[in-house]
Amino acid sequence: MSKKTLPHIDILYEDDYLIIVNKPPGVIIQGDKTGDPTLLDMTEAYLKRTYLKKDVFLGLPHRLDRPTSGAVVLAKKKSILKQLNKMFHDGKVRKTYWAVVNKKPPKSKDTLHHYLWKNEQQNKSYALDYPKPGSKEASLTYNYLGSYKNKFHLLEIYLHTGRHHQIRAQLLRIGCRIIGDMKYGYPHANADKSIFLHARRIAFFHPITNEKITIFAPPPKGEIWDYFYQKFKKRR
Repeated sequence: MSKKTLPHIDILYEDDYLIIVNKPPGVIIQGDKTGDPTLLDMTEAYLKRTYLKKDVFLGLPHRLDRPTSGAVVLAKKKSILKQLNKMFHDGKVRKTYWAVVNKKPPKSKDTLHHYLWKNEQQNKSYALDYPKPGSKEASLTYNYLGSYKNKFHLLEIYLHTGRHHQIRAQLLRIGCRIIGDMKYGYPHANADKSIFLHARRIAFFHPITNEKITIFAPPPKGEIWDYFYQKFKKRR
């Protein structure tokens, strides 16, 4: 895929200050050594094309892993980026994820507390029951929503902290592997290299207008996601 053939992106929300887009799985947020087109590239191209501008500003206050999909907030002004950075850091942005796992969790609803330790060489985090040097506290709450074909199980997840690969590592710790996530124990990859982890909902008070912004991102197309989306898309 070249920059000349960047796909159109799914705009979930836009105003003069920020834009929220639905990141497809497999797309990186910003440039890396692969040189692959990024979500920033795609959004920049959209803004230039739509508003006939040669240059635009886009700031990134948070990230999603490459194989993950869902809502990403981007700032259109430097001053807004500074405010959004603080909001994310202070936990004033509420994020809800959907994850499809290979095993029903031991409880229908639970809050998980662990200590996450990141192995830099592996680019992988481990959820521990006790702290070790370099580890950080991690907490999330999950709700089991339903199953498909008795082998795919949808969890709704609320993050209380934002750690590296937090959901992937903490779910693995309770024996739930995200579909397609070979790095965290699933036996094989999905054909498109995605994992079934999706940033479904993001909510915050607008840094300028103070309006409550609540955005829902539809999951990627496909048999499993389509089933769960049709069944639970009205869930708020």
